[in-house]
Amino acid sequence: MSSLVKDNPAKRRFEILVDGALAGFAAYDQPQGEVLVFTRTMVDPQYQDMGVGSELVRRALDHVRARGGRAVPRCSFVAAFIDRHPEYATLVIDEP
Repeated sequence: MSSLVKDNPAKRRFEILVDGALAGFAAYDQPQGEVLVFTRTMVDPQYQDMGVGSELVRRALDHVRARGGRAVPRCSFVAAFIDRHPEYATLVIDEP
């Protein structure tokens, strides 16, 4: 199973493709400078319980970090991921 995570700014979301098919996305509000407010994470039912959501969020947060940005985890899935992976806690800020 190969996967690719990419930012789709036109749809304001990070998308994960698994073997070329859209498997899920992590949506964000209109960026406010370098701050992304993550609002929702969705994974297609056929890809659930396979780690796809966690990979999506990990790589989206890595992208935010690489750009020198910050994140607001309004989405409960993103917030729970950050709680389980404290190495991403330094990216989190309160609402901008």
